Amino acid sequence: MPIPRRMAAFWAVYNRVDRRPVFQAPPSKVRRAAKLRSVLMGNVLARAIVGGTHPGVQVESGAATATDGTELALRLYRPKSAGADPLPVVVNFHGGGWVSGDLNHSQWWASNIAAKAGVLVISVDYRLAPEHSFPGPAEDCYDATVWIADHAADLGADPTRLAVMGDSAGGNLAAVVALMARDRGAPDIALQLLMYPTVDLTHSYPSVDENANAPILGRKDVETNARNYFHNSTADKADPYASPLRAKHEGLPPALIQTAQYDPLRDEGAAYAEALRAAGVEVEYVNYLDSVHGYISLPGLVPEAKQALADAIEVVRRWL
Repeated sequence: MPIPRRMAAFWAVYNRVDRRPVFQAPPSKVRRAAKLRSVLMGNVLARAIVGGTHPGVQVESGAATATDGTELALRLYRPKSAGADPLPVVVNFHGGGWVSGDLNHSQWWASNIAAKAGVLVISVDYRLAPEHSFPGPAEDCYDATVWIADHAADLGADPTRLAVMGDSAGGNLAAVVALMARDRGAPDIALQLLMYPTVDLTHSYPSVDENANAPILGRKDVETNARNYFHNSTADKADPYASPLRAKHEGLPPALIQTAQYDPLRDEGAAYAEALRAAGVEVEYVNYLDSVHGYISLPGLVPEAKQALADAIEVVRRWL
C-alpha cells in the first residue's frame, strides 16, 4: 500500500526545506525544530495540520518534584464541565525520541481526551537525553506520576483512577512507568495508553526495514534515538526499563496499544500486545492502516488520527 497522498505531498515539501532528517541531526537541532513547531502552532494554517487546544478545557500550569529535588513542569487540561468531584487522571508523556519535545507536543490529543472523556490530563516535561540519559527520563516520569498520585487531593484528582499515556518515546516511558509502579508497589495504575510505542531497543523488526524511509520516522532515526538515549550510559538496552518487551508482564494494568501501518515501530507495538495478552493482561490493539508515525500530532494530515482519538476516549471512559 502506498503512503497516503496527503502525507506524501507534505513530506516531499518538508524534505525540500530541510534535507537532513530531523532525528538524525544533533540533539540541539532536533530541539530547535521542536521549538519552531511550537511557535508555528500559533499560526492558523499550522493549527489546521497539528490541531489546537480543545475549547472545552481549562489549561493550568504546575510542577512536580523529582526525588533529586528538581521541579518538573506540568500542564493540566481540566474539563470546563467538571463538577466538584475528583476526576480520573491521565498522566501523559510526550514523544520526541527522548531528546526533544515539550508540553506543547501533544496538546491536541491531550486536551481532546480531557474534554471528551471527562478526565484530568496532566502532561509532564521530563528531562531529556543525551544530557539525562537512561534511566533519567524514565525515573523523572515515574517520580512525576508518584507526585501526582500523592497530591491528587490538591489537584482535584482521584488517585484510584489513574492512567499513564504516551506516544513513541513517551509510549515507552508510559509502559516503563507501569512496570516501575508494579515493581515498586505504588502508585496503582489502572490503565496504560501506548500510541506507536517503542518497546524493544534490542532487536530490529520487519516493519523497520519495510518502513526504513517512511515519513516522520525512519530506520536511521530509530537507531539515532536509541544511541542518544543511552549516551554515556553503561546500562544494557535489554534492561526492562528501557525495553519493556523484555520484562515480565504479569500483574500489569490493562492496555490500549495503537500502531501505524507506515511506521518502523509498528511490529514492536504488536509484539507488546501479544506479550501482555500471554501474561493475562487485557489488551486492546489497533493498527491504523493509512497512518504514519506521529499521527496524534498531525490530525490535519492523517484522517485516522480522529478515529484513533475516539478509540482512546472510549477506552478511557470504560476503564476510568
